[in-house]
Amino acid sequence: MSVSYYFLVVAILFEVCGTLLLPVTQNFTRLWPTLGLAVCYLTAFYCLTFAVRDIPIAIVYAIWSGIGVMLIALFSAFVYKQLLEWPAVLGLGFIVAGVALVNIYSQSHGH
Repeated sequence: MSVSYYFLVVAILFEVCGTLLLPVTQNFTRLWPTLGLAVCYLTAFYCLTFAVRDIPIAIVYAIWSGIGVMLIALFSAFVYKQLLEWPAVLGLGFIVAGVALVNIYSQSHGH
């Protein structure tokens, strides 16, 4: 795995953390959660700039959004007790499967 994929993983983790902080900011009225959210999002996008150096942007975005959505759904169930119905879980599974297919069958692994 190239170093670009490590940057992508870090970007995903920071984006998920930032998104999970959204409710805690209470519409950006709480300073520390808002600053934490800003740091998380800025770090995520900074890491994405390194990921797109070697991985096509469409692949980066597919992985980032697909895995990010799945992780946010998973963590929001534990952190905020926001459980999803089975059709929504099935849909998330389709998103992950789609990301996997895009990765497996992508012919453009360079610039």
